[in-house]
Amino acid sequence: MAFAFAKISFTPDVQAVQAEMGSRAGYRSAELGVVEEVLLGASEKTFITERDSFYQATVSQTGWPYVQHRGGSVGLLKVLDDSTIGYADFSGNRQYISVGNLRGDDRVSLLLMDYPQRRRLKIWGRARAVDERSEPELLAKLESPDDRSPVERGIVIRVEAFDWNCPKYITPRYSQDEVEALLDQIRQQQPAVINRHSFGVLGVGELPLKIVGIRQLTSHIRAYEFRHANGGLLPTYRAGSHLQMPIALPDGRVTSRSYSLTDVADQPNQYRIAVLRVDDGDGGSSALHDGWQIGMRLNVDAPNNYFSLHADSRSALMIAGGIGITPIQAMAQELNARGGHFELHYVGRTKEEMAFVDDLRRNFPEQCHFYFSQAPKPTRLDVSLLLESTSADTVIYVCGPARLIDAVRQAARKFGIADERVQSESFV
Repeated sequence: MAFAFAKISFTPDVQAVQAEMGSRAGYRSAELGVVEEVLLGASEKTFITERDSFYQATVSQTGWPYVQHRGGSVGLLKVLDDSTIGYADFSGNRQYISVGNLRGDDRVSLLLMDYPQRRRLKIWGRARAVDERSEPELLAKLESPDDRSPVERGIVIRVEAFDWNCPKYITPRYSQDEVEALLDQIRQQQPAVINRHSFGVLGVGELPLKIVGIRQLTSHIRAYEFRHANGGLLPTYRAGSHLQMPIALPDGRVTSRSYSLTDVADQPNQYRIAVLRVDDGDGGSSALHDGWQIGMRLNVDAPNNYFSLHADSRSALMIAGGIGITPIQAMAQELNARGGHFELHYVGRTKEEMAFVDDLRRNFPEQCHFYFSQAPKPTRLDVSLLLESTSADTVIYVCGPARLIDAVRQAARKFGIADERVQSESFV
């Protein structure tokens, strides 16, 4: 929702500060074009209905903003259709500040938080109050069977923009139910598995890392964040680098797998990888998902790079399939930081199964193109058409399943593109 979000948020004063701080050029592209129809997608709808609280801002007649916390049972905020949400307004302290503000100005801004997974969704909209006398059927849709408090009215919000925010500076917090669920998982594990995964040290490398964060990016992909176990700085690396990570298998053996670093930094104090769980694979990724926990220590070697990015000013054409986005995202960050020209084409089955889609759309709105083969309206990448229009000196990077790499290499040979201009890394 880049256009709608930018039209509302990037006022002249905001644009002036962006220019002063050097971020104006990166955000200007979000303002170009016509504001599209704002529709909530499947990921937004799921996120909204899974919340048990949110923050709502309204504007008073004096111009002062008023922020209120709304809490209740899971699902208190209802999705009514693709562009409308609402909630039941219970009897409280009877100050009626938010309701009163809405009589003079129907604009609202909502902030929805998922603290354990460090995710947040911002929503802008226009709100109206409904009651049992005027719209009883609509009010009934907003009520929750788990809430026994008296409902005074309903608040219905027409969504005019939304934006996913980055996880930076979100401190993970857990509700009592979430803590109990985590404890139940631990209690159900075998003691040997708990001892080996929770308190042991895996690996024999010279670089001691500690897991400091775990985020669920999709239903099958988790991001893992590491810091130096002793508090020091981490070795630097270039985009395309990977870590060889130790994994304890259920039978007690320790194996290792390579995982690409998903971000770049000149002086990194944190490493990040993303791991797709493949339950019908060789067992490495599922053992990692089941065994790795926050606080766990891993001894690894420094990052290595067999998929390095060119250092000159040539353009880059990057193609990622599925979890193959991990090194490609880092390449996009490095190219963007040095002012390089690039295109990124990212293919997968559905948006919900693909990591980093929202981040890429926000950070590189002009360079990124997405293809969803199993969406209601499928889109597919035509590799031949893409390579046919590629300039003579563009370097091509492809990462993903073998069939995608084969398709790119076959198309490159068809159009006389030299093999050394096609760099690849295979993922399962």
